[in-house]
Amino acid sequence: MSLALVQSRALLGLEAAAVTVEVHLANGLPCFTLVGLADVEVKEARERVRSAIQNSGLEFPNNKRITVNLAPADLPKDSGRFDLPIALGILAASGQIDAAQLTNYEFAGELSLSGELRAVRGALAMSLALHASHVCTQLVLPPGSAEEAALVPDAQVYRAQHLLDVVQHFLPATSPNTSAEPGPGWSRIMPEPQLRVASYPDMADVKGQLGAKRALEIAAAGGHSLLLIGPPGAGKSMLAQRFAGLLPAMSTTEALQSAAVASLGGRFTLEHWAQRPICHPHHTASAVALVGGGVTFRNRCDVFGIIATK
Repeated sequence: MSLALVQSRALLGLEAAAVTVEVHLANGLPCFTLVGLADVEVKEARERVRSAIQNSGLEFPNNKRITVNLAPADLPKDSGRFDLPIALGILAASGQIDAAQLTNYEFAGELSLSGELRAVRGALAMSLALHASHVCTQLVLPPGSAEEAALVPDAQVYRAQHLLDVVQHFLPATSPNTSAEPGPGWSRIMPEPQLRVASYPDMADVKGQLGAKRALEIAAAGGHSLLLIGPPGAGKSMLAQRFAGLLPAMSTTEALQSAAVASLGGRFTLEHWAQRPICHPHHTASAVALVGGGVTFRNRCDVFGIIATK
């Protein structure tokens, strides 16, 4: 089959929009064309995918005219998250893996030149988008991203360490290399059973500051905003760090929303799961720096918690 379709997702603000990676192999002058409003790092996938396939011992169709389309064409795509679906599309179009088995899966992952899979940002947003759409689709992600995506309840997430681990799972049934047992780098990641108990600095460590502590307690009880103003060394940052400990524990929905925003910026870690985020902008930061002055989401500075000003 010379045409293969592989499902993935692109990041657009807080959303993870569905993207279909269409790969077509045709006769003609050998070339590798990638279209679909792809950013520079996406277009560089041509070299990464070629090297990853060859160094993994697989056959790259050097004698074919390869056309890769990232649909929809009007949706911007960035980062190296499409390396894995592009590689699988080429292998499926050339008949090295079974294209029909890719139907109920979505893929994302950056490929190294050796075929190793590297983590991508926004994995939690992808899993949340699948959960909201109520579609029984399974996610295949690299180490680091798979554990993050598995935090969503009822998520079906698989972790693959190498391109060969994914290829082994989707080999045609007639292939002599097909095995009933998955490779050592392929594993199912079970969802997080429950929220962890977050640990915050204790308000009991603050000596004095009775008025400020009373204001924090009132703001926490009523869900009010709070602005701390004072000279350097007055204790604004110390109080702000302990404010989260006065708030009730995060619900699963709140934890997922907070973690998804951090994941889109590449700042999420499992150690901070279900922990209320606190940022420390410098007191000389302008209003544009606080709310974000860039064009893309990566250049924005999203601030949560209390802002201590001079």
